[in-house]
Amino acid sequence: MTTEKYNVVIVGTGPSGLTAAIYCARANLSPVVFAGMQHGGQLTITTEVENFPGFQNGIMGPQLMMDMAAQAERFGASIVYDTITKVDFSGSVKKLWAGDREIHADAVIISTGATARTLKLEGEAELMGRGLSTCATCDGFFYKGKKVAVVGGGDSAMEEASYLAKLCSEVILIHRRDEFKASPIMLERAKKDPKIKFMVPYGISETLGNEQGLYAVKLKNNQTGEEETVEVDGLFYAIGHDPNSKIFEPYVKTDEHGFIEVKNYTETNVEGVYAAGDIADPVFKQAITAAGMGCQAAIQTQRYLENLHDG
Repeated sequence: MTTEKYNVVIVGTGPSGLTAAIYCARANLSPVVFAGMQHGGQLTITTEVENFPGFQNGIMGPQLMMDMAAQAERFGASIVYDTITKVDFSGSVKKLWAGDREIHADAVIISTGATARTLKLEGEAELMGRGLSTCATCDGFFYKGKKVAVVGGGDSAMEEASYLAKLCSEVILIHRRDEFKASPIMLERAKKDPKIKFMVPYGISETLGNEQGLYAVKLKNNQTGEEETVEVDGLFYAIGHDPNSKIFEPYVKTDEHGFIEVKNYTETNVEGVYAAGDIADPVFKQAITAAGMGCQAAIQTQRYLENLHDG
């Protein structure tokens, strides 16, 4: 077992982690970023990103993450392609483990993100970003004037369906039950929209795609067993996100859904531990808001370390 000591360790990448790395590196903190399983976060499975400022013609998600990583490294950040599997935040020195490596840090920034839930259907991964999406506000523009479907029964599904109805010619909202978890006001708003058609109680049994991407979904009525194929240009999953917070939960306070609770911008309940991006943001879940939180976490970390060393 080897022990390594750093000023600041950033767990996870994506826009929040890499922005934090850029700011920490420019403050001469020599941050080390543990990239984890999905280096670059959800943007690595996104195709074109058109709503990140500074790119007039858009940029591919993986390219944006590669550029941000290179920028962080240029200023002196180190990116390690290992996964943190255990932490101990009980002492003043924060301890983390990656395989047989024991890492000690004065401060930690958690940016492990949240993973969008999917239906785990065959061929799903191949269609992600090619007609299949988990974010209407990110990708809705690509389906302007087209027919799309949304899966889900909660507030986020109603919100995404209503958002897409402003852009698309038709929105089919698919839910497996007759009852909805959505609040009455959100449900009523979606039902009143003439562009939104409800299909309940239906489940998706198959996504159909070709070289161009998704072109239809196969549905099954959960009461009658009747099957139906519906042609759509896009399919949006709105069935929730799972925050990647499990290993931190013994020390860092989370809400009922597992999102890390922050106060004063990005502070957690543990002194010297900060959280940024989707792991601490169940509301917006955008690359630009994640990057903003990464900036905040880095500056707060810098001030914390200055006070720590002055003391």
